[in-house]
Amino acid sequence: MHSGFVSVVGRPNVGKSTLINSIIGRKVAITSNKPQTTRNIIQGIYNDEESQIVFVDTPGIHKPNSKLGKTLNNQAYYSIHDTDFVMFVVDSSGLGKGDEFVLEEIKKADKKVVLVINKIDLITKEELIELVTSYSKLYDFADIVPISALKKNNIKELIKVLKKYLPDEILYYGKNDITNKSIEFQVAEIVREKVFNQTFDEVPHSVTCVTDSIIRNNNSYNILVSIIIDRDSLKKIILGSRGEKIKKIGTSARIEIEALLGKKVYLELFVKTVKKWREKEKYLSELGFNEYKE
Repeated sequence: MHSGFVSVVGRPNVGKSTLINSIIGRKVAITSNKPQTTRNIIQGIYNDEESQIVFVDTPGIHKPNSKLGKTLNNQAYYSIHDTDFVMFVVDSSGLGKGDEFVLEEIKKADKKVVLVINKIDLITKEELIELVTSYSKLYDFADIVPISALKKNNIKELIKVLKKYLPDEILYYGKNDITNKSIEFQVAEIVREKVFNQTFDEVPHSVTCVTDSIIRNNNSYNILVSIIIDRDSLKKIILGSRGEKIKKIGTSARIEIEALLGKKVYLELFVKTVKKWREKEKYLSELGFNEYKE
């Protein structure tokens, strides 16, 4: 039995969370087209008969223009230095300045780096060869693996490659564990994902969701979740005309939460405007944003 921790890093929207979900076979990280959807260090745990790989999903590294952005970058930088090796995820759109920016940070850690080129279903074999050549000139990667996280192409080969770099011989988590995050955290993240899906670019990515309570009954759960915003104008957008949008958010979230918990769920959502930073920091600290201040 071999085990180890690998940090999954890359610029925003290259498919890091989708890749982890594909590897684990279950949804452990929310996905969205919004930049910086991943805002916490989320661990997805892969188990088979001979190995345990702990994938540390990190926020997309970018040039920050806010304190939230700086905090997200710091979380990713810490992960790079604190894990056994690095999985650098790029996509098939081509080598860009964002990728080069991330790679410069990776170089500082002096770790083995596996380059994963995602979304290869969108390009030709000739274009893929050109990409591999371009990246090979930038850094001496331990391995380069092309994949499609969405289509689950070449995932087994990627796992096979990653196993070569597992340094330990102990189990850090149970064989049935798939994430280190609590049910409360997972529920709040599901709701946050649905807010993004229903509001698109109208609501900024700084929106926060917190699970206020989960009450377990014999055959069901009663769950209360607060959607935290920082200005009143966003409330109308999230609620929608006659409350139609919040109903869609609640319905889609409830279906996914029921799949997670395996029981019927009665879900109530509350939209709260938190203007006082002491109050907002309380909510943010529950999700790991202890440094997020303005």
